[in-house]
Amino acid sequence: MTSSSQLPHPKPIRWWPALLIAATSIGVVVWIQSRDDTPFQHRNLQSIKTLASGFALLLVWWTGFSRTNRKTRLAVLAAIAGTVGAGAGIFRITGVSGDLLPILEPRWSRRHAIPQELAPGTPQLSQTNLIALTASVYADFPQFLGPQRSAVLNEPRLVPDWKANPPRLQWKQPIGAAWSGFAVMGGRALTQEQRGEEELVTCYEASTGRLLWSHSDPAHFQRTIAGEGPRCTPTIVGNRVYTLGALGHLNCLDIESGQRLWRRNIASDAGANVPDWGFSGSPLVITGRVHVSAGGKPEKSMLAYDSETGYLVWAAGNSSISYSSPFVATLADVPQILMFNSKRVTSHDLASGRVLWEYPWGVGQPHVAMPVPVGTNRVVFSSGYGVGSELLEISPGASNSLAAHRVWRSNRMKAKFSNLVAREGFLYGLDDGVLACIDLRDGSLRWKEGRYGHGQGLLMGDLYLLMAESGELVLLRLAPTAPEELGRFRVFGAKTWNPIAIAGPLLLVRNDREAACLLLPVQNSSR
Repeated sequence: MTSSSQLPHPKPIRWWPALLIAATSIGVVVWIQSRDDTPFQHRNLQSIKTLASGFALLLVWWTGFSRTNRKTRLAVLAAIAGTVGAGAGIFRITGVSGDLLPILEPRWSRRHAIPQELAPGTPQLSQTNLIALTASVYADFPQFLGPQRSAVLNEPRLVPDWKANPPRLQWKQPIGAAWSGFAVMGGRALTQEQRGEEELVTCYEASTGRLLWSHSDPAHFQRTIAGEGPRCTPTIVGNRVYTLGALGHLNCLDIESGQRLWRRNIASDAGANVPDWGFSGSPLVITGRVHVSAGGKPEKSMLAYDSETGYLVWAAGNSSISYSSPFVATLADVPQILMFNSKRVTSHDLASGRVLWEYPWGVGQPHVAMPVPVGTNRVVFSSGYGVGSELLEISPGASNSLAAHRVWRSNRMKAKFSNLVAREGFLYGLDDGVLACIDLRDGSLRWKEGRYGHGQGLLMGDLYLLMAESGELVLLRLAPTAPEELGRFRVFGAKTWNPIAIAGPLLLVRNDREAACLLLPVQNSSR
């Protein structure tokens, strides 16, 4: 019989592999996050993968190489499994940030109910004055990014001193999920929403938030990363409003009543699949036709419908769809529709849809930002995911076509899904979520400072009104020397990706949960 003094002593825990794994994982994450030449979303994904791999290696070490007894190993593994299970039971992933970080919320949290008829808010101006303001000559914002679809406005002129004259909240209320923005005409604000299994076009009184009418279609788009609901902003022309839903429903509605005048489905017409993030290109209405990007093949990438009847006038192009919107511009003296497609930029003839020129772009990553014409024959394109920007020069080519040539290429401006603006020879916007300025002569960086996430903004003179991804409204003065932040105003407390709209002094903003109207301090019109 062996005495207790002769029993073998248990070997101590072998800690050095765990310390090596932990130190290596942390070191790699620090190195990844320090690489300024790599997009934030790539850094975040690589960091998450590194930490997940490190955790898996620690489990392997603990289970097979730590020298702990079986009972202790099982107890720790059970505790880890219980913690993970409890976390999954308590929290759910409701989406991702613009940098692809998961957004968590408690499972018991619920959105505020959205009644069918929303009660009017409490205006801070009299109703008579508000109607006069929103019906003024410069008060309409009829489509995505404004009258010219450029995110640049001449009116109203904002008062830059927000300390003495801050914005005032006019109304705020729940709204159905969507990444759509508002279009405003004659005091009516229109957007799109998801309510249950119905995809809605809704019309509100801009000054009060009162629901005037809604039109619904049975449709429901929802994906964890992409989010829920439609993503296009309505387009208003005269007494008609044109909308495109996430699943491809193209509607023409009467703006007074919401009555449907005609309807098509662009996915069916083009023989195309619904994109991963849903159909996202807001309809472009010009020369009596409604232009939409469908991504069908062959010769059904871009579709043009008669705006009165919905009859398909032409279909053209062979490019797969991305997430930008059609844009009309005159380059090299030729009016044309520019489309930022997957893997290429395409230009279409207005009358026939014939492809005038194409230019290769990227490797298929999503393209969202709108083209920015600069001069009579030049245009800038930009996208995120590390790709950057290019200035193209358009010139006459063979057989009544046009040709595109690169002037410069720069990775100093990477617009993921915010839109860029040009002013006096410089390009401004969010470079991978950080405000930046580059010189249009050569694409060189002038400055880059101020992380606002992947938000949306409007340029008004030298003032830039930016809705940050965090839901905070920021007023900046832009100059090639440096930006100057003039004021901030908290509107929402959650992720905000939606484009903003201005109707006179009224700013209409929303995200996938709430909508609000702010009364901005403005100077007297110069008209």
